[in-house]
Amino acid sequence: MTATAALGPMIEPAVATVRTVVFTKTLRDSRRSLLGWATGITVAAAAYAGFYPQMAANGAAQAENLPAGLRDALNMDDIGSAAGYLGSTVFGMIVPLLAMFFGAAVGARVSAADEESGTLDLLLAHPLTRTSLITQRFAALVAAATGIGTVVWLAMLAIRGSAELTTISAGHFAAQCVHLVLLIVCFGALATAIGAVTGRRGTVFAVTAVIGVTAWAAHTFADQIGVGWAAYLSPFHYYIDSEPLRHGISVGGVGVLAATSLVMVTAGTSWFNHRDLG
Repeated sequence: MTATAALGPMIEPAVATVRTVVFTKTLRDSRRSLLGWATGITVAAAAYAGFYPQMAANGAAQAENLPAGLRDALNMDDIGSAAGYLGSTVFGMIVPLLAMFFGAAVGARVSAADEESGTLDLLLAHPLTRTSLITQRFAALVAAATGIGTVVWLAMLAIRGSAELTTISAGHFAAQCVHLVLLIVCFGALATAIGAVTGRRGTVFAVTAVIGVTAWAAHTFADQIGVGWAAYLSPFHYYIDSEPLRHGISVGGVGVLAATSLVMVTAGTSWFNHRDLG
């Protein structure tokens, strides 16, 4: 019996452990920042949602004073209803922009942070493939996004009565939060792909943020500047335009966000596997 064969029963469990431990270690090491992001996004969502009674009483009249083009761009034509208010402000502007930055920040750490700090070689010296590293780190990002979506959903249910949001069902709040999770995952996938190509954390965050803000602006103002087709290139279109707070989950919108995320992570992983690492 060779030495390799004799050690096989001991090596295989160790390899299997390394192949799964990255996922849990990523979540454990990031628990403080993840808690901070979850708290910040949830508090912002709950705080602005809590303003709905005042907005229902006075906001509709104030919105009428805005130019028609701006009202259309910001989806403020029905701001007097609960779904209209939340869809235009909380889930139409504040929460998705915070979610975008969260996805960019976490995606930048999938591979670029380790490569920039010089610890990536040490990590890959273990029985861990580059594909497994990206897959597990991205899976941790998906888990974190799901956690944030769940916490936001619970917060909306907690203030639903006091904020006079009872016209929106728990199921429709859940649908909006599913769309939110997929939006986070989409921008996380973009950041993951950019990090796999560049290996620079700062570059990843900056490029993802610029693309994200541009995508939000394209979605919001495309019709006003005569390029309505550009809105369909933005992930924000598939996140919010189907109005999940009124109609529930959009299979098409969720499908586009999920498929786009998969394509970006796959492309980034392929590039990562074939380039010299810094």
